[in-house]
Amino acid sequence: MATNNNKTYWPHMIVGFLAIGITLGYWTIKSANALPVQESNTYMLKYQQADMGINTILEKKIAFDTLYTIEIQDVETMVMTENVNSNRPQPNPVKLSLGENKFSYKILTQEGMSINDANISFLLTSPHTRKNDQMLEHVAFKDTMYTTQALDIQNAGRYTLQLRVIIDDTIGYSDIAAYLQP
Repeated sequence: MATNNNKTYWPHMIVGFLAIGITLGYWTIKSANALPVQESNTYMLKYQQADMGINTILEKKIAFDTLYTIEIQDVETMVMTENVNSNRPQPNPVKLSLGENKFSYKILTQEGMSINDANISFLLTSPHTRKNDQMLEHVAFKDTMYTTQALDIQNAGRYTLQLRVIIDDTIGYSDIAAYLQP
């Protein structure tokens, strides 16, 4: 009778692969929790609200755009170099200053007449987080312009100036990129 002294290592490989799988699973969960998901605030609404009413939002926006225009006033823009890796033109962002900032907007009809009875909301937000959002529910009309209160900006980086204008049954939106240099 012959004895078989050959050892098999497949049970050790199974245990090793199982240990590697558990380790990678733990690492994935730990990494995912370190970078939490931020909710989108497109159209100055929660994602779920915007998703459920997108057809109505777009209809009201198109109706607004045919009747009115939104123009930001008295801001300095940064001149950006052209991005050769992008086919999409990038507008120059508004230059923010450290400390208090005010923003003025004109709402005009297509004929150029100023609108003074609009319901306007303003949101200063960062593109990838809602932690430092500054929301103004009502922007006051002063001297042919809607001017925000002084907003205190202390953190350098990218921002978005979002404006929602409600006139009768139409709603207009403005999203303008802004940047505060360190």
